[in-house]
Amino acid sequence: MIPLQIKEVATKLNISPRAIRFYEEKGLISPIKQAHNQYRTFTEQDIWRLQTILSLREAGMPLESIKHALAEMDEDNIQELRYYLELQRSVLVAKWLEMKQVIETTDHMITLLKVNRTLPLEAIYKLAEGSKTLKEQRTAWKDTWHYDELAPTHDERAASHSGEYTYYEDTLNLIVKWVSAIQGEHGLDLGTGTGNLAGKFIAGGIHMSGVDQSKEMLRHSQRKYPTLEGRLGNFLAIPYLEGVFDFVVSSFAFHHLTNEQQLLALTEMRRVLKPRGRICIAGPMSSLLHLSHWFEENGYLLKQQLIHTVIPIIYAVPIR
Repeated sequence: MIPLQIKEVATKLNISPRAIRFYEEKGLISPIKQAHNQYRTFTEQDIWRLQTILSLREAGMPLESIKHALAEMDEDNIQELRYYLELQRSVLVAKWLEMKQVIETTDHMITLLKVNRTLPLEAIYKLAEGSKTLKEQRTAWKDTWHYDELAPTHDERAASHSGEYTYYEDTLNLIVKWVSAIQGEHGLDLGTGTGNLAGKFIAGGIHMSGVDQSKEMLRHSQRKYPTLEGRLGNFLAIPYLEGVFDFVVSSFAFHHLTNEQQLLALTEMRRVLKPRGRICIAGPMSSLLHLSHWFEENGYLLKQQLIHTVIPIIYAVPIR
């Protein structure tokens, strides 16, 4: 391919020459400059790089993240590049859910206006406060447990069956038994860690996806279980669209959420589940009462138990 000048590239990619010069100033591209006139010339590689930048910008990725992503591409580091894209998807899902909540709040206001012919101030305040609370709960999520650092020793700690992981293996086995997944179903393991629970379903021939906030945990899980589809994300903004899964499971992770966050997480689980999708959660939770109320209010039939009188497990199936 004959090198192109900046106007030709701008026409080809449907952007302005100014935008191309901006990306050059930011260090994202480095076209060759002719010695005699300093005109920029663009090779096929330069054009491919610009197309990549435009695609990532279209996806909403910040320039600094694009710079890191391109550096990993230059090093042919597919894992790190995937991490940046996963991180961007996680951010986009959170923004999408926030916008979805704003739309739902607006719909409620429209309904109130239709019914009452006015907008009661108290009702508006409640709707706005509810929307604000949900936003705060999602944005307040932070990794305070440093799971990237804990990933290499996670399986060793889980195998100790002590402390946080008391009756670990028995708990995972009971989740698998209660869910009773069948061939053709697609399950989601939230807080999958190194994939131990998902791996038990995979061993039974079940298609599994896993979500975790830790990229290192996901790397370990996918080394152990190559067929596991791992995505970076968390309970409060699950990186999937609506109605994808037949069941959602979670073990030894849900207790890290506050009670309010747990209820939001259940709403997120229901969002990504198919209409008859079921939920099974187990781990060292202090109370199941608020969860039981949520399930009952939302039309689920419950089954609960204490594993060895210590570890709570709850299984929920929708009945309406």
